[in-house]
Amino acid sequence: MKFLVDAQLPIRLARFLQTIGYDTIHTKDLPQQNSTSDTIINDISIEQKRIVITKDSDFVDSFMTIKKPYKLLLITTGNIKNSELEKLFNNNLLLIVDFFQDHDYVELSRDAIIIHQ
Repeated sequence: MKFLVDAQLPIRLARFLQTIGYDTIHTKDLPQQNSTSDTIINDISIEQKRIVITKDSDFVDSFMTIKKPYKLLLITTGNIKNSELEKLFNNNLLLIVDFFQDHDYVELSRDAIIIHQ
């Protein structure tokens, strides 16, 4: 499974996912870094079959209207410490990965994982 972590999430999250074996890039790894447009992020996601991890509701809009990005993990935790976000991923990642086998849009909050149809 491959991920693309969007700009408003910490690069630390991308590195955490890499260390546990997931092919993950952060927008800072891209040529335009955190200035990379949503259109380019969507294109990379489609071309490389990467799940976009984001807090940006614009990706929800594009996913619902034009089915871009490839798959979407929306983070709805509000402000959260990086260490708490990492712990949240550590505790829920296997379940999230399992959900992405059959679903294209998953939401992660502080206390729930929501599967959107």
